[in-house]
Amino acid sequence: MTTPTPMATVDAGGLLPASVAGLVERRLLTDIVRIYRAGAPVLNPDTGQMEPGPDTVIWEGPGAHKPAGGPGLVLRLEGQAYKDDGDSRYILFTPLSAPAAQVGDMVTVVHSDDSAAVGRVWRAMDPGESGTVQVVRSTWMRIEHVASAPGGAS
Repeated sequence: MTTPTPMATVDAGGLLPASVAGLVERRLLTDIVRIYRAGAPVLNPDTGQMEPGPDTVIWEGPGAHKPAGGPGLVLRLEGQAYKDDGDSRYILFTPLSAPAAQVGDMVTVVHSDDSAAVGRVWRAMDPGESGTVQVVRSTWMRIEHVASAPGGAS
C-alpha cells in the first residue's frame, strides 16, 4: 500500500499538483489576452443621446486561443446545406486564477508571436468552463472582427 500524496503539494483548486498547472500555463499560455465587456451607456451632453461607455476590462494576462474546427453546416428547410453564419469558432484558454468569461464578453489578443492574431476580437459564446480536474480554463468563442494585416490585407 502506498502513502497518499500530502495535500500541501496539491493545488487548492483541484486534484492536480500545482507544478503541473504552472508548467502548462508557462508552455501553453504564451499570448496576452484581454477579456472585457461593454461599459454602461453615458449621456453625450452635445447630442443628448446615450452612447456606449468605455469598456470594462475583466481580465488581461496570459492566454491562448485555437480554432475549434471549421465552419458548421446547417440543413436548410429546402434540404440544402449552407455555411452557418460564416463565423469561426475558437476556444480561449486562460489560467484557472483568471475570472471566468461570461456569455457576451469580448476577447482580444493584445500580444502574440503570431502577428495575425493581434487585434482579433471574439465574443464568448458560453461561460468559461469549470471542472474538478482542469489545468487551464476553456471558453468557447465566435470570431467578431479580424484586424487588418500590415499592408492593408485582411
